[in-house]
Amino acid sequence: MAAPSRTVELSSLPSLAGIYARQVPAALAGAVRRDRSVGALPAVAYRATGLRPDAARLTDFGHLTRAPGTDVLPAGFVHATVFPVAMALMARDDFPLPLPGLVHLRNLWTQRRPLTLDRALAVTTWAEDLRPHRSGTLVDVVSEIRDERDGAGDAGERPVAVDRSTYLARGRFMSGADRLQGEERPSFTPPVPTGQWRLGADAGRRFAAVSGDWNPIHVSAPTARLLGMKGAIAHGMYTASRGLATIRLPEAYTWDVSFAAPVVLPATVAVRVDGTPHDTDGARFTGWNPRSGLLHLTSSVTTA
Repeated sequence: MAAPSRTVELSSLPSLAGIYARQVPAALAGAVRRDRSVGALPAVAYRATGLRPDAARLTDFGHLTRAPGTDVLPAGFVHATVFPVAMALMARDDFPLPLPGLVHLRNLWTQRRPLTLDRALAVTTWAEDLRPHRSGTLVDVVSEIRDERDGAGDAGERPVAVDRSTYLARGRFMSGADRLQGEERPSFTPPVPTGQWRLGADAGRRFAAVSGDWNPIHVSAPTARLLGMKGAIAHGMYTASRGLATIRLPEAYTWDVSFAAPVVLPATVAVRVDGTPHDTDGARFTGWNPRSGLLHLTSSVTTA
């Protein structure tokens, strides 16, 4: 689906801290709408240009996620760079799902060539495909990322990368839609691990420092509990980015990540890496709790 015809041009990158400062206190105070039905998505896209990656931040991101030390931007780093635009869109008053508490279920990244540190980026972001889920409502937030070298980031140019994030709003149901019946999750049998991560209690704060995402569910156990978590949880894009760093990437690829259960910090995560992007099933990464066998995430990388 193409971006909506109406586009809001942003003069600067939105402040994640400002968005959280407006959104989180209301959620902590329980100030939610009585009407829990879901209306239509806003027919608008947000666009930001002149986004220049920071070299020091890229270095810190690479160290934390074990990404190769080059001037090629990791997909997770680009996601973090453009994420404030998506957050600003989801924080609109007419966005039908409450931003606090949205659960990130999947991320689908398609890239046709590498993005590098020396280029300025442009991003156009919109929401689409509002659809029912057995626990609430799903929505996709799509970001098309362009290199401003290509027609100064003009929206008519083909994007270098497309970032599609799928979110679930639990307990929010679409108006007039039939509620889906519950279904069992596919069973998961832990494979033989090829490695293990030990994540400290500060893992959320450390990733927030390099990504800019200071969501309270990641950086503080008390506020995470107030927002319905068992404790502070690792950023999904942190675990996904560490998994991606274990794979030798082609220049053009598709990266598909599914998040099953959050990683409550501190944690030990067993991991397994299989295959290559050129295989039929691609390179595959799996992370799980080695004690309980609880699946945390799976991902695959295939040549595009």
